[in-house]
Amino acid sequence: MVQPTPAATLENLSRLASKPGVQSTLILSKSDGSIIRSTGLLASSSSPSQDPTVNNGISQNSPGEAADAIRGGSEYPGNGEVEAKGNTAEEVARMVFAFVAGAKAFTEGMDKSDEVKLLRLRTRKNEIVIVPDPKFLLVVIHDTPPA
Repeated sequence: MVQPTPAATLENLSRLASKPGVQSTLILSKSDGSIIRSTGLLASSSSPSQDPTVNNGISQNSPGEAADAIRGGSEYPGNGEVEAKGNTAEEVARMVFAFVAGAKAFTEGMDKSDEVKLLRLRTRKNEIVIVPDPKFLLVVIHDTPPA
């Protein structure tokens, strides 16, 4: 399978970010959860680094430790509202990274040969779609469409 070029990926992300209802997009490093690029509401509330080597304070825990942190409520802030007032891109990146790590641990617990391809979380206010890539986590946060 041919991987899309970075320019094509950025073009697709820009097109997606301009769709009605899309609040924010994030591209995170899959290895440590650092923010590579962010757009939308989250980008305007913080100034993320464009350098993928900067960790932005995100812990480099193993998937098991991240899942434990979610269960225990430690290190990964959050109250269930991704777009709540005061959440920065860095905080959302931490929560997304922990969520993906937990999903990965769950999937591997079910079948070691399986992998996460798409995560979709719908709340009353938002829908978060996460697409794991070999190197990146692509995140789109948008309004929850009416049912």
